[in-house]
Amino acid sequence: MQLGARVLKTGLAIVFALFFAELLQLPSPAFAGIAAIFAIQPSIYRSYLSIIEQIQGNLIGATIAVFFGLLFGHHIVAIGIAAIIVIALMRKFKLDNSLSLALVTVVAIMVYEGNDFLEFGLIRFATVMIGVFAAFIVNLFFLPPRYESKLFKMIDFLQDDVIRWTRLAIRQASEHTSTKAALNKFHSRLSEVESMYDFFKEERHYRKSKRYTQARKLVVYRQMITTTKKSLELLQRLHKHENEIHDLPTPFRIMIQERLDFLLTFHEQLLLKYAGKLRPEHSKWAVDQEHLQNADVLEQLLEQIAFEKTREGEEEFTSYHLFYIFSRILDYEENLEHLDTLIVSFRSFHGNDKNTDLEIDYY
Repeated sequence: MQLGARVLKTGLAIVFALFFAELLQLPSPAFAGIAAIFAIQPSIYRSYLSIIEQIQGNLIGATIAVFFGLLFGHHIVAIGIAAIIVIALMRKFKLDNSLSLALVTVVAIMVYEGNDFLEFGLIRFATVMIGVFAAFIVNLFFLPPRYESKLFKMIDFLQDDVIRWTRLAIRQASEHTSTKAALNKFHSRLSEVESMYDFFKEERHYRKSKRYTQARKLVVYRQMITTTKKSLELLQRLHKHENEIHDLPTPFRIMIQERLDFLLTFHEQLLLKYAGKLRPEHSKWAVDQEHLQNADVLEQLLEQIAFEKTREGEEEFTSYHLFYIFSRILDYEENLEHLDTLIVSFRSFHGNDKNTDLEIDYY
């Protein structure tokens, strides 16, 4: 069993919340621990947003609880009505993320039946907010997230698997159901990559130079994800039309195979280049005489389509679907060229700004 950083931070936030609540001799410090559980967030920026929302939400909850407690007493029906009103207000102000903790505040305040009800309500509100601030402090200083390194690893591992299956698919070596299952997993992993990109996008830097570098990195990573999507779309198309590809003439099929091998190898080199593991001259976008130019590829495609139309007694589904396959190949190729341009530009302007975690963790 592997414990992630968020699990450890949750436990530590509870400890800090209980410690501060007991240090201030607040009654029922458990509410501070409960608040810390709800307030822990996966990123520092989201922790900051959480504090703002939790303050607003708990202020609404505490205000409604005190008002109803003074006006209607502590009857269980009054607590339920107060909870309904809090839910309505929270949704009205779009504070759904802090709704649960606001309801905890309502119940924690309204169950008290002493004479000093107003003072007790303020103390309960302060206890809950101690838990929220304890979670923010832990998020800020304990195991700060390294989202860039995680994001690049996720992109690289996903792309490596897509490349492997694409090479199998173009050689008619993959089993149909296995490829279909792999495609489903790839889509799920791609969603996780996009979620990690959102976390990385939320990172904030105080120095202007860091903010500028971060902005350019976001552009590069966005294109990495887009290019991975295009390679996945290409694999889907190869999988869907594997029978049509199998029926193509051998020279034409080999031409497609060599073209894809060239593009897939270049994609691998781009990731290595960005990680600082490859010299730039070994990953230039250059199609030598061993690989056909785009115009030559399109010419052979048109010749093949014309040949398919002359075949008698056979449906013309092959030539029809060749357009789909080649449109995916050309789209993938264009995105690779764009990714290469962005990486070269980034390395030219920020070559000295190295991510040590990325270069150490990668290979």
